[in-house]
Amino acid sequence: MRAKSSRTVRDLRRENRTAVLRRLYFDGPQSRLALGPATGLSSGSVSNVVGELLAEGLVEEAGSVDSAGGRPRTLLRVRPGSGCMIGVDVGETRIRVELFDLALTELARVERPLSADGPGPHGRYEVSIVVGHVRDGIAEVLRAADVPAERLLGVGVGVPGIVAHTPEDGAVVHGQTTGWDAVPLERLLRETGAVPASVPYLIDNGSKTLGQAEMWFGAGRGATDAVVVLFGSGVGACVIGEGTESGRAIEWGHLTVRVRGRRCRCGSQGCLEAYAGAEALLERWREAGGRPPKGADEETALTAMLTAAYPPDGSAAEPDATALAVLEETAEYLGAGFADLINLFQPERILVGGWAGLQLGTRFLETVKPHAAAFALRYPAERTRIELGTLGPDAVTVGAAILPLEAFFARGGRHTEPTPEDPVPTWQPALQHRVGS
Repeated sequence: MRAKSSRTVRDLRRENRTAVLRRLYFDGPQSRLALGPATGLSSGSVSNVVGELLAEGLVEEAGSVDSAGGRPRTLLRVRPGSGCMIGVDVGETRIRVELFDLALTELARVERPLSADGPGPHGRYEVSIVVGHVRDGIAEVLRAADVPAERLLGVGVGVPGIVAHTPEDGAVVHGQTTGWDAVPLERLLRETGAVPASVPYLIDNGSKTLGQAEMWFGAGRGATDAVVVLFGSGVGACVIGEGTESGRAIEWGHLTVRVRGRRCRCGSQGCLEAYAGAEALLERWREAGGRPPKGADEETALTAMLTAAYPPDGSAAEPDATALAVLEETAEYLGAGFADLINLFQPERILVGGWAGLQLGTRFLETVKPHAAAFALRYPAERTRIELGTLGPDAVTVGAAILPLEAFFARGGRHTEPTPEDPVPTWQPALQHRVGS
């Protein structure tokens, strides 16, 4: 006997709205006629959904296109100003808060540096410091763009560490390298009152938010299976593939690349992060006799190291042998780390992002690729491209903002989930299942 479907009319309505919104968002302006084949909905269902979205101001007309022998067809698009999202990057050296419209156009931004010698046992990662910066950043970007907090679809936050969820506290962060032991970050942010209670916080690992951004809008577009790696003070990665379309953060930086090797920030020995993270890279350069600029932050110091190892074209300076040797050794460790990703996940692409990854750039990446090929199995290695991400250093905040945007689409463009008491439009029974459902 065939099992009875548990989906309700409201479920179908939401799914149909989601299908139309996603196609308009990702494929650009489309006509009602084109939306039918693209979504698998009947023309009547498309007309009903579009009518509701137009009435709500979520969708707007965007010109017209000629049709063969008929009237011009009106094009539709998601209206950028119909909602806003905030993306937050709790990074290694700073906290970045950005406000975006629905088209992910930046409306305002704030950055707050994190000092390594801040108060408390964990310095720059002291929970109260991070929460305070996020709270103040949210207020500042809303004020700068003159946007009421009630217009927000949500606040997405990318953090270092493993994110778990509990019924009592929501998102809880376990960050062994930052000294965060089960920090109830969602509850602490909610208690600041920075946004109304109806505005959700969505918190996830920063590598995952970077991965989502590159897959939606960057170098991962068109790929089915990819690994996006984040290089900052530490190292992380996100795996996207069958069954993990929204991405899964993995603690790649804590794979052991050298037994009884260097001590890592996590307390173990021989982790990839102990050799390849910017913090460890600069420490190894210093130990080898290099001279990072005194008092410089990590980003400035890494720039100095790369300039020393790879003098600009046309410069009379000779490459600094110490800096070059440390980078060449690092390339070998990274090659081994990439080979692990290739052998484990067999991705189409490995994309490198994060502020340190982008600074290391194409020149350094070219020295890593031969090592990856040497350590990996030949068949999957030949089918994996290793490239830089294309979204720049803001990719984590863009990906964080995608978290509430994705949830908004999943709700069919509703600010909140409809309740059983919400009225069903009179045209609702005409909605059709998607093809194959």
